[in-house]
Amino acid sequence: MRTIRLLIMALLALVLILVALANRGPVTVSLVPQELAAYLGGSYSVTLPLFLLLFLTLAIGMVLGLVGEWLRESPYRSQAAKARSAERVVTVQREVAPRDEVLAILDATRAPAPPAAPAVVTTTTTTLPAAAPVAPGSVAVRP
Repeated sequence: MRTIRLLIMALLALVLILVALANRGPVTVSLVPQELAAYLGGSYSVTLPLFLLLFLTLAIGMVLGLVGEWLRESPYRSQAAKARSAERVVTVQREVAPRDEVLAILDATRAPAPPAAPAVVTTTTTTLPAAAPVAPGSVAVRP
């Protein structure tokens, strides 16, 4: 893929160089008509090579197209940003309180329970008879 991209870029550079070499003649570009420029008291014109005029026109057109497209898509970008922020809020709320709504209502209506008594732990031991067979790899407990 990188080779194809480099090949296309080299071909584009070659075409631009050929256009520049073929259009080196000077061109005068006037911003206002000559009669109006004489009335305004200035020269509103510039002389430059034709290829430079072509490249500048192409670059200005691309910039204007990008700005126009960016402005056209701004409502969609703002709508997507609002959706992303709402998604984040829902995610944060779910992480903070993962409780079920029904259980929350039941907990709110229920009276508080009295404190629980401490749990009593009892242990019992079992003894095996003296003649109990023991399987290999197991441990026998004797009194």
